[in-house]
Amino acid sequence: MSNERRQKTKTVPQHPLDPLTVEEISAACNLVGIAARSREHCRFPVVRLEEPGKEDLRRLADGDGIPRQAFVLTLDSATGEAVEHVVDLTRGAVVQRKPLRNSAPPYGQPPIMLEDVMRCEEIVKADAGWRAAMRRRGITEQQIKLVQVDPFSSGFFDRSFEQGRRIVRAVSYFREDIRDNGYARPIEGVVAVVDLILGKVVDLSDDDPVIPIPAKKRNYAAALNRSPRTDIKPLNIEQPDGPSFRVNGWQVEWQKWSFRVGFTPREGLVLHQLAYQDGERKRSLIHRASVTEMVVPYADPSTNHYWKSAFDAGEYGLGVLANALELGCDCLGHIHYFDIPAASCFGEPQVMKNAICMHEEDYGILWKHYEFRNGLFEVRRSRRLVISFFATVGNYDYGFYWYLYQDGTIQLEAKLTGIIQTAAVHGGEPYRWGGMVDDNLAGPTHQHFFNVRMHMDLDDGGNTVTEHEFAQRPWGADNPYGNAFDLRSRTLSRELDACSIADGRVGRYWKITNPNATNSVGSPPGYKLIVTPSPLMLAQEGSSVHRRAGFATRHIWVTAYDPAQKYASGDYPNVHAGGDGLPTYVRQNRNIENADIVVWHTFGHTHVCKPEDFPVMPVEYAGFMLKPNGFFAANPADDIPPDRNSRSVQAGLHDGIRDGRRADVADTCCRTTSE
Repeated sequence: MSNERRQKTKTVPQHPLDPLTVEEISAACNLVGIAARSREHCRFPVVRLEEPGKEDLRRLADGDGIPRQAFVLTLDSATGEAVEHVVDLTRGAVVQRKPLRNSAPPYGQPPIMLEDVMRCEEIVKADAGWRAAMRRRGITEQQIKLVQVDPFSSGFFDRSFEQGRRIVRAVSYFREDIRDNGYARPIEGVVAVVDLILGKVVDLSDDDPVIPIPAKKRNYAAALNRSPRTDIKPLNIEQPDGPSFRVNGWQVEWQKWSFRVGFTPREGLVLHQLAYQDGERKRSLIHRASVTEMVVPYADPSTNHYWKSAFDAGEYGLGVLANALELGCDCLGHIHYFDIPAASCFGEPQVMKNAICMHEEDYGILWKHYEFRNGLFEVRRSRRLVISFFATVGNYDYGFYWYLYQDGTIQLEAKLTGIIQTAAVHGGEPYRWGGMVDDNLAGPTHQHFFNVRMHMDLDDGGNTVTEHEFAQRPWGADNPYGNAFDLRSRTLSRELDACSIADGRVGRYWKITNPNATNSVGSPPGYKLIVTPSPLMLAQEGSSVHRRAGFATRHIWVTAYDPAQKYASGDYPNVHAGGDGLPTYVRQNRNIENADIVVWHTFGHTHVCKPEDFPVMPVEYAGFMLKPNGFFAANPADDIPPDRNSRSVQAGLHDGIRDGRRADVADTCCRTTSE
């Protein structure tokens, strides 16, 4: 295995889409901090590049410079005042300042910061009411020190202590050792509402009768595994000549693909200017792609769970919570890591090491045919480029993997793992709201919804989305044998036309095309969006989470590009009453035919918990694919040369030797009649 290769943090950006450097973050936070009402109480929940748009970047191609700008959101931790700033780094000046109107409906707060997590536990454990609730459950004053307190984004139910307030709800877990798995022993029926500005508990639930704390620890650290498997042989990934990709700062080229890597505190990994080399043409596909939101609503109406509906991107920040990935564990093979410059909640620049991992991997057969008539046998193996990051949001861990394939296919896969939310249950009683995972321990049923935003740019022009589905053709003169069926298509002309739901029964899919161009068979070049028909929001219409996560009521949305409409749930979903985001965007019903469009796709997983999900849940997968559909004149991967993997050996052979004889290297997987 090769040595780790690391992206160096750039002092001077080389492109307008490069993430802010450490020096730029420091300069932006200092400029904003100087003007703050109180530098001591000034916090920085969001610091990111204020990205230039398509037209700005096209001016760059014409030789015009683009000012470097930073977006800085500040929060006064003493008053709760939040202000958006735009800093012109080229001029060294704050050029915009906009206070948030978060004290009036529909409210909304800056995301929860790491400082809030630490303060919440201190506030809860100092509260006399909460401590009394612990003692009612048999927890001593000494044991209280080890209780795990989890601050959770609060949701919104229009109560007085929610309206315009910066709050979290806190649930607790019993531990006898700091290393214990707290989620195995939930303290049911106790929820503290913490006002982070006032620094106190403003509401406390303490159910009666008391539900006993589950007894089993269910710890899972490797050191505790007394009977690990012993029959696993090494499986190494080798690239003795290095990788096929080339990296220049944040610019990547791999085979015929090119793109730029970006990163934001909310979204994490961003792909910019995704393009594919088609002969002499470098053809643009997507201007910008990222996951802008995910929400996890729970189906248990009891005290500890009814309000849980975490917006992991908008309320916490997927980028803020990105892991430092480990070579040989998270990522295998010849790896290129990108370190990410970031700002702490105090505005101090820092570097998130190994936040993004990029590597190549084998993906089975790309194409193959054996022609028995003449002995022609051709097979090519598929290789894909993987660009990924992992975020840990409380109990859950989420991996986001973008895959680029040699045939022009694009895929996004979300990997869901970590530890489920748990509920304590009275012994012998059924659990109505999910599945039992151990004695007196259940996992509430819940849903995970992700929303990906793709600012399309097929062949640098206006784009159109069409919807297609299959239908039976009636018996008749044009279908005398009953075997014919039809493909029905419609053009999505305005935003309200495009709020669509997947339907596997009719094979519904969508195509993004450029109507201003013509492909080799006389049609507009396009890409096919292949989605998985999965449940949408199952909470009732009119419920709090339904109002707040409206994007999860449709699989497909298409909007006219607006630089202000960045996120599926709106800008500030934290303690927000709802109604923002995609359902609001599309009410304008703008033209989306042959236009600068954004395609948004909601996908996810409905999780009914089971014993196999505990103590740590095996990975579940969710995602989608974009495949070329009339974009190329032929298979774009038919130019891949045959290549036999010389390190592959047959079972029972060692280094290609069996019974003293060498394996037949001429027996290649790419044999032809000319050989």
